[in-house]
Amino acid sequence: MNDGIINWNLDPVIYWITETFPLKYYGLFFITGILLAHYVEKRIYDKENIPIENLEKLFIYVVVGIVLGARLGHCLFYDPSYYFENPLEILLPIKKIGDSYQFIGFQGLASHGATMGVLIAIGIYCKNYKTNFLWVLDKIAIVAPIVAAFIRFGNFMNSEIYGKPTNGNWGVVFQRDDLIPRHPTQLYEAFSYLIIFGILMLIYKNRKEKSNGLILGVALVLIFLARFLIEFFKENQVDFESEMLINMGQVLSIPFIIIGLILIFVKKSPVYNTV
Repeated sequence: MNDGIINWNLDPVIYWITETFPLKYYGLFFITGILLAHYVEKRIYDKENIPIENLEKLFIYVVVGIVLGARLGHCLFYDPSYYFENPLEILLPIKKIGDSYQFIGFQGLASHGATMGVLIAIGIYCKNYKTNFLWVLDKIAIVAPIVAAFIRFGNFMNSEIYGKPTNGNWGVVFQRDDLIPRHPTQLYEAFSYLIIFGILMLIYKNRKEKSNGLILGVALVLIFLARFLIEFFKENQVDFESEMLINMGQVLSIPFIIIGLILIFVKKSPVYNTV
């Protein structure tokens, strides 16, 4: 560390399970975030005297939605041409290396896809168990920033999705890529999401009346507004983004912000609340 510059050169691999399949810090943080979110959600269910078995069923739907949505989102949003030519690699943790496929785990997940996957999964859960859709989403929205934060901590450990050069005597040098001090945008996002989690918990604890969808609306606006703004400090993830006015992460964030604003407006409307 020198003059505000942090040199980062951590090996992202904790242990090689096979010659091609590593156990990475990213996966460890991903799982930790999900388990921690589940723990907080369990406390919420306990507080409201909701049967925990309901949460355990929901948890399975949400995890499947996260993994499938994140994977499909990455393949379709960021590199569709490659995956259309190699469809087996979309849902199978393999990659063609040379003349054979090798098991390497999933490499490439998209947070916007994960959000869509969770929404669809919860929709299916609510239909199967006849539960209020917005009520469930409010509960999940409270803990969603925890998972998002730990994913970004994992990205930092991987030295990926970092920011543009700081052009100063501060920043993080991701030595596995270059020797340029950069914005640690992974940490910007991670800590932003933890702050958002705190805000959502305050809203949940201090709410005076039941208003299904309000917490969800606030979560969508805060999470994706933070993502939209921080993207200005990030390097583009794929080449085609250099030709765009705003990058793909920002484009995909806009609909979620709009949906969140609509939910907040509707739930705050006196007309709606008297119905």
